[in-house]
Amino acid sequence: MVVETIAFALFALVTVGSSLGVVLVEDVWHSALLLGAALLSVAVHYVMLQAEFLAAMQILVYVGGVLILITFAVMLVRREDEPEAMEVFEA
Repeated sequence: MVVETIAFALFALVTVGSSLGVVLVEDVWHSALLLGAALLSVAVHYVMLQAEFLAAMQILVYVGGVLILITFAVMLVRREDEPEAMEVFEA
C-alpha cells in the first residue's frame, strides 16, 4: 500500500510538473515533449486505477495521434528567427 501511494505521488508530481512546463516553456518543441510526458503519466494513473482500457486509449489516441500531429506541425512550420534557415530560402 505504501509503495502504491509513493508511486501515485511521484506520477502526480510528473503530471503536474510537465503540465506546467507545457504552459511555461517558450520552445514549442520542448512543450510538445512535455505534453507527451504529461499524457503518458496520466496513462500510468489509469493503470494504477485498474482501468487498462482507458490507459490503452490514452496512449493510442492522445500520445500516438495528437502528439504526432503536433510534432509534424512543429517540424513543418518555418521559423522566422533562424538566420541559417533564411539563407537557404534566399539563395
